[in-house]
Amino acid sequence: MRFPVPLVPARLVRRYKRFLADVVLEDGTELTAHVANSGAMLGLMAPGARVWLAPKSGKTAKLPYGWELVEADFGAGPELVGVNTMHPNVLVAEAIAAGKVPELAGYARMRREVKYGVNSRIDILLEDDGRPPCFVEVKNVHLMRAPGHAEFPDCATARGAKHLAELAAEVKAGHRAVMVYLSQIASARDIRLARDLDPAYGRAFDLAHAAGVEAIGLVCRIDAQGIEVTRTIPMLG
Repeated sequence: MRFPVPLVPARLVRRYKRFLADVVLEDGTELTAHVANSGAMLGLMAPGARVWLAPKSGKTAKLPYGWELVEADFGAGPELVGVNTMHPNVLVAEAIAAGKVPELAGYARMRREVKYGVNSRIDILLEDDGRPPCFVEVKNVHLMRAPGHAEFPDCATARGAKHLAELAAEVKAGHRAVMVYLSQIASARDIRLARDLDPAYGRAFDLAHAAGVEAIGLVCRIDAQGIEVTRTIPMLG
């Protein structure tokens, strides 16, 4: 995934009301940017942090920029982290289509945002004649509290636990179900559950895993030109 226009560097002042961030551009202009991320963003909101913004245009754009990247140091030096949670579904779909996720290879058709369960939509549905459909739910990962070890979630997520239960129901119905955890931190060597931040999600994950729901970890390469899935990494649960 390439950014369609060059990103604009800035410095973070503060993030607030979940979806807003005050920033200062390099020329000293202060403005408010949209934050496409409802999570806690632990470790990614230090005042003065370098951030990169995507210019927004069109009649629906209420703010001039959207926050895309932040520079963070998890112990091995500064690196860029993707914070826009609208991208992972696109990134994973691109990676599957390009054959970068061997565990999800070989399906003839891919559909996105397909209704299933109870008032839910599956992120990606893979289909092929003569085999069960594969329901793929994608989660964005950008928490790292120890070098190399990405974690999910970064705050309580009742919606995430609901998705796990619905995927378990698909397995019971004879289908395949897979959770994909996508790290937008390139230095991640594995992904783990942050059970201390959301014990209920940890329990839901264990029940879903016991029911046959699979879990895959992926990691991205990130720079100011774009983001790309590079490889699978262990999802340790």
